[in-house]
Formats: sequence, C-alpha cells, structure tokens
Amino acid sequence: SKNKEIVAFAKDMERDHEAVNSQALDLVKKLKVTPEDNDTSKALAKAAKEERAKLAKLKGSEFDKAYIENEVAYHKQVNGALETLLIPSASNAELKSLLETGLKIFQGHEQHAEHVAGMLK
Repeated sequence: SKNKEIVAFAKDMERDHEAVNSQALDLVKKLKVTPEDNDTSKALAKAAKEERAKLAKLKGSEFDKAYIENEVAYHKQVNGALETLLIPSASNAELKSLLETGLKIFQGHEQHAEHVAGMLK
C-alpha cells in the first residue's frame, strides 16, 4: 500500500503481534508445554491463507479497502474467540493473563482498523 494510514496500521500490527507472539513462546517454554492446533486455530489459519491469496491479486485502493475490511473482520473473530472460548477455558493464571492482555491489544487493533476503514469511505 501507498496509503500512509494503511502502512501505519500494518506496522502497528506487525510490532504488536510479534510482541504478543514472543510472550506466548516464552510462556510455552516456561511451562514446558507443546502447543497443539485446534478447530479454532485451524479455522483462523485457513481463513488467513485464503485472504492472503485474495489480497495478492489486488492493487491500490482496492487492496487498501479489502485489507482493512479483512483486518476489522479478523480482529472481531479473534477477539470473539478470546472472549468466549480461550480466556474462559484457560486454567493457568499466566496463560489467562497473557490472553487477557492480548485481548486488550487486539480490541485496540479492531478499533484502529474500524477508524482507518471509515477514512477510506
């Protein structure tokens, strides 16, 4: 994208998601557990792969609009999974805390994406 709002949003996503992923990997090592795919993670990964393929075919403002609309939808989906499934089912306090922190960050991303989407209309 050449749109400064889209680029700034994408850089925020990259930075924040890398930080949360790093914290998650540190916790996995500390707890000596092996993460396993589940239906939720598989569905999210499949949807992400399909969306990347769709976005790769777009350029300019078409790309920007599709990208930011996907980010709004994706964050709604992830935040919903965190709120209704992952946080309530977490029995480890450290994991629950990490998921709650992630939810707060990702809710901010959803709001940011909605703001950028509104600017593109």
